[in-house]
Amino acid sequence: MNKKYDYIIIGAGIVGLTIAYALKKKNPSNDILVIEKEPAIARHASGRNSGVLHAGFYYTADSLKARFTILGNRAMKEYCRSKNIPINECGKLVVAQNEAELEQLYELERRGIKNGSSVRLIESAKAEEIEPNIHTFRKALHSPLTASVDPKEVCRSLQADLQNMQVQFSFNAGYLSRKGNTIQTNQGDFSAEKIINCAGLYADKIAHDFGFGKQYTIVPFKGIYLEYSKNKTDIKTNIYPVPNLKNPFLGVHFTKTSTGKIKIGPTAIPAFWRENYGGVENFKLSELFSIGFHEAKLFLTNSFGFRNLAFDEIKKYNRGHFIQLATSLVKDIDPKGFGQFLAPGIRAQLLHKKTLKLLQDFVVESDGSSVHVLNAVSPAFTCAFPFADFVVKNHIDPS
Repeated sequence: MNKKYDYIIIGAGIVGLTIAYALKKKNPSNDILVIEKEPAIARHASGRNSGVLHAGFYYTADSLKARFTILGNRAMKEYCRSKNIPINECGKLVVAQNEAELEQLYELERRGIKNGSSVRLIESAKAEEIEPNIHTFRKALHSPLTASVDPKEVCRSLQADLQNMQVQFSFNAGYLSRKGNTIQTNQGDFSAEKIINCAGLYADKIAHDFGFGKQYTIVPFKGIYLEYSKNKTDIKTNIYPVPNLKNPFLGVHFTKTSTGKIKIGPTAIPAFWRENYGGVENFKLSELFSIGFHEAKLFLTNSFGFRNLAFDEIKKYNRGHFIQLATSLVKDIDPKGFGQFLAPGIRAQLLHKKTLKLLQDFVVESDGSSVHVLNAVSPAFTCAFPFADFVVKNHIDPS
């Protein structure tokens, strides 16, 4: 007989790791197994994101994202300090290019204030004191609590903590199917009282096997970053453009990493299969047909401006155009100072198949025997600790 666990968590990304952490904090005797199809933790979005800790001003006040981003920013910083993980607390400036974008900055400030975020609009002269290289129209939005960490280092630290708490891991254990609450993988079968699906790009497929999320599908978007290798000093803080608030993407921006390096990105290029990182890596014909079908519908209907988004994003494969989008945010940067493209990431974005709308907030569905984290996109890394507590309290163990 296979051992039966209290909980099996599918997926060893930041969400799966922090949920295991929250379960162990609530009850140290919980017997937990984390299964992961890759040979190690954080091989996808959790290890490929910018590492930026957001500050909670992009999201409407009634959203879970607004609720957890500010709490998560504080919790992630506290965790990193307790583990001596470096934090670059350089803040962020959101810049405007014209009058219309300036009005959007006022909207972001209103959202931030309503959410309890420490943001404020400042005159361009004041913004230049923070970042002398900034190029903005009259004002900029300053977020002093935005920071950067190394997401892989955070995940490695959590794995070590969990192993010390007697959480077990099974790697190279790809989900195949389920029979009741027994998970069938290519490493054998595992059973638990409750299955917790944190599978990211494949969360919808697993949820469908359990009868959940049938109205949704994952549509992947590829995020590409380019390193500025000339120096670490031309940019001092994170610099972002005004985003299109109709979709969840923040646009190409400058990021200061935890080590002070400078990079630009990401893109939000529609991908054609779930792990479409480059070339034909991890190609699956069935995914090409399924995702292509949904992307074609989005293109034809132009839902949430998808057609324009697709055209604009595909242009970013052009290195010169990609760099130009970033350089418009600053007064002076050397276009020849950009070096190598960094490892791309894939955003597992949930789409409602009937309405053809992207889900902007976290989505979790559950019953007494399984829990499914269907949409945990940016700022999920920032939100990870309070979001995990929420999932445990409301979906896993309400007692």
